[in-house]
Amino acid sequence: MEKLSPQLRHQVVQFQQAQQHAQILLSQRQQIELLLKETERAIEELEKLPEDAVVYKSVGTLLVRSEKSTLQKNLTEQKETLDLRVKTLQRQEERAVQRLREMRDKIDGALKGKEPSEGAGS
Repeated sequence: MEKLSPQLRHQVVQFQQAQQHAQILLSQRQQIELLLKETERAIEELEKLPEDAVVYKSVGTLLVRSEKSTLQKNLTEQKETLDLRVKTLQRQEERAVQRLREMRDKIDGALKGKEPSEGAGS
């Protein structure tokens, strides 16, 4: 990297930062997807119970008695929020990957001693 021009070194550093950002987005999406699956399982289990079943929800380290219908409503709202968050992270991830491809093409072009094609830049 010592033989690279300052501009190219800067592009490589930006590329590495963009890679880290894409990795963070992937990790966040995976965490949200895990929460989403847990929420969906909880909703499924609640649906199996009779309407008058005694149910509890976790509040910190406590289990608090709750109404089944209230718990279902809360979990459904949480599921919708998590669905939206996953979709948002997927879009951000797609944009980050596209940006990485463009940056990689630009760096590859510079390393080969030619300018990248017109459509690959910002």
